[in-house]
Amino acid sequence: MVMLSQVNRDSSPPDIMIPRDYNAAHDLIERNLVAGRGGKIAYIDDRGSYTFDELSKRINRFANVLKGLQVRQEERILLCLLDTIDFPTAFLGAIKAGVIPVPTNTLLTAEDYRHMLRDSRATTLVVSHLLWPHFQEIVDDIPTLRHVILSDEKVPGRLELSSLLSQASDVFRAAETTSDDPCFWLYSSGSTGNPKGTVHIHSSLVNTAELYAIPTLAIRESDVVFSAAKLFFAYGLGNALTFPLAVGATTILMNERPTPEAVFKRLRQHQPSVFCGVPTLYASMLAHPDCPGAEELNLRCCPSAGEALPQEISRQWSARFGVDILDGIGSTEMLHIFLSNRVGDVRYGTTGKPVPGYKVRLVDEDGQPVAVGEIGALEVSGPSSAIQYWNNVAKSRSTFIGDWIHSGDKYSVTADGYYVYAGRSDDMLKVGGIYVSPTEVESVLMGHEAILEVAVVGRHDDEKLIKPAAYVVLKPGWSASQKLAGELKQFVKAHLAPYKYPRWFEFLDELPKTATGKIQRFKLRSGNQNPSIK
Repeated sequence: MVMLSQVNRDSSPPDIMIPRDYNAAHDLIERNLVAGRGGKIAYIDDRGSYTFDELSKRINRFANVLKGLQVRQEERILLCLLDTIDFPTAFLGAIKAGVIPVPTNTLLTAEDYRHMLRDSRATTLVVSHLLWPHFQEIVDDIPTLRHVILSDEKVPGRLELSSLLSQASDVFRAAETTSDDPCFWLYSSGSTGNPKGTVHIHSSLVNTAELYAIPTLAIRESDVVFSAAKLFFAYGLGNALTFPLAVGATTILMNERPTPEAVFKRLRQHQPSVFCGVPTLYASMLAHPDCPGAEELNLRCCPSAGEALPQEISRQWSARFGVDILDGIGSTEMLHIFLSNRVGDVRYGTTGKPVPGYKVRLVDEDGQPVAVGEIGALEVSGPSSAIQYWNNVAKSRSTFIGDWIHSGDKYSVTADGYYVYAGRSDDMLKVGGIYVSPTEVESVLMGHEAILEVAVVGRHDDEKLIKPAAYVVLKPGWSASQKLAGELKQFVKAHLAPYKYPRWFEFLDELPKTATGKIQRFKLRSGNQNPSIK
């Protein structure tokens, strides 16, 4: 029998009791039906709305589709889906059947998908019709791939999801899985090589909801949740699937790119109370001429992750909407946020304190603890940790160190316990033998009225010594000039130690970013800048 998890929220951290016989999809759906929410709206996408009862039946139908196609327990199915009802249907339907879904970034290349299909040895591909062109030339070259399912339109010679669902039974008994069984994978960003398949177990999802979402975000049944961050990566998966399903909230899905215009449309139309964004988007929204006023919206909670949130953006958002952005950090390996600010305890310019149930530590190059105020490598331990990288022993051993995960991030901690982001390990600069955090310089520059976005990286000067260089996107109405560059240099010198100021300023139309909105500093370091530098 596959049972539900139970939680004692009177303890701190919450005492989460996950039985040995456990299926994550069964838990997240059944808890809502048991609570009498069958007729409540679970999801609203660009095509319509779906109750918890309808969602449950779709999930059961997809599980039966997989059974009918003879997809076996623990086989992998690759999902390349836009944010519509088909994503939770396929993701949770696979998990309920004991099959392992592998959601993938929807903005990759055919070669990226070829690698993932081969690496995961997927037997089934479920793909949105708009994304099919990336796959149509490669699927016949994947030896393990037996089934290709299009999610929203028919393609000759391929299966079509709605047709398959319409013919399947809406009754399905969850597969006999355990809390420690592999449940799903998420591929890492692959910024230092091919993406790595990060393996999570069945207990991971509910742990993130009970330890982070419910205590920190105070998410509840009455909430309407909208995540501009997409479902295909860890932050969005928690925001728009795990967390609302854990409490019976309603979720808004958007299949288009999260531009300020698209986000404003959903904020006005659906009046979400919880909005989940990333720092780049928050900055773009505030700078947009159509940015709404607080009286037009219904916001009460705004988490942020993906990269460090400049404190100036925090202040501007709070002043405009009367709601603090709750900056936090998570990772694919930890599944969601483990270090965060929280309602009533926000320190601008920091990532807050450890989420109860997680432990963090800062260590030097020899693995020894660093002193308060010194920069060290961030390591984290907690119950939502992945168990390995698929088929990559060397990288698994260097990242998963006993109970601890080496995050690849650099931090310092204040005397009263707030953690301050210093950058990724490979982003740190040594100027005159002293470490300089690019994030610290960026945060200061974001306080200048001309700047919309900025990235600071290292560049060699004429003596082959490393000095900071800043790549800047200006707000509308401002023009690039040597005079402005000089102004910006003086602005940094007025706020930081003199050796930290950028020696060069380059003005761009946009910064290179990943699909999740993170700035790709390695492209700036390598000289692969946007050709629109002014």
